[in-house]
Amino acid sequence: MSFAITVRRAALPAAVLAALALPAAPAHAAATSVTATVETAPVSHSGDAADDPAIWVHPTDPAKSVVVATDKKGALEVYDVTGARIQRITGDYGNNVDLRGNIVVSADDEAAGGDGAMHVYRIDPTTRQLKRLRDIPTEVTAHGICLYTSPASGKLYAFPNSTSGRVEQWELAVDGDAVTATSVRLWDAGSAVEGCYADETTGKLYLGEEDVGVWVYGAEPTAGTGRTTLDSTGSGGHITADTEGITAAGNRIYVSSQGSNDFTVYDRSTRAYLGRFAVSGGTAADDCEDTDGIDATAADLGPAFPQGVFICQDGSNGAPGTSGNQNFKFVPLQRITARFG
Repeated sequence: MSFAITVRRAALPAAVLAALALPAAPAHAAATSVTATVETAPVSHSGDAADDPAIWVHPTDPAKSVVVATDKKGALEVYDVTGARIQRITGDYGNNVDLRGNIVVSADDEAAGGDGAMHVYRIDPTTRQLKRLRDIPTEVTAHGICLYTSPASGKLYAFPNSTSGRVEQWELAVDGDAVTATSVRLWDAGSAVEGCYADETTGKLYLGEEDVGVWVYGAEPTAGTGRTTLDSTGSGGHITADTEGITAAGNRIYVSSQGSNDFTVYDRSTRAYLGRFAVSGGTAADDCEDTDGIDATAADLGPAFPQGVFICQDGSNGAPGTSGNQNFKFVPLQRITARFG
């Protein structure tokens, strides 16, 4: 609850006014606004349930692309580009999910009732259905996850990470239904981490430390633990904690600044901060608030999203002052790139 207090300056001496003066709160530049054209069916569980989406681009028919998303209270959801649910996989408490090619990996969150393992699936291009292949226990107790295909070796890697701040890198090899997994790197990033994005175009791993900001590591298994900062929640930074989802599309990087209900934008090559945007309510969908996971692609997804899409989890799913089971909003990517290039 907030209260408005009016001070009549003419009635107070200058010395008193100076004593009452408070330092100005740090403020970010106002976010530009975009709207979504699609929202998914709500997840089945109430409360804080939906979390993270991952976009799968169909290899031959872009309009048949799907979004795999988490209901961390007990399911993976698969949606088509209209937002309709086409598959629900129960018994998966994935907090985060990511994919490369037709391989999907969820981080089965122990805190939500899962086993803390990586659950590996394969998506069938014909049916667009996921098949569970193997569960891989991790040293870190998986909470966040992102995948990476090395441009140097062609090998597939997964980066499970945890609320303890630990991060692990696994090499995954999938042959038919057989999955071989080898841990190749393990380190401590600090406090709680979750959102991450591994970028094949730059060979970098972007890791969100929730109360601190986004760190940049090397994504190759031999990269060590040296790091630089993309952005922070501290003085001079542009993120309001928590630091949540991280993704990239085209020549831009996007980060969910959860505490300010918007998204920061960076140049993918120079990593310079470019500004921020919010997903506001429109005629087709309401806004995105308190966002956890995000994903984006510049690929053609058919007539609905010919220039790609940006997807955000909505922590409230309803008009201001209302709330329903959480879901995900789809924004045509050109509505964002028109403002940020």
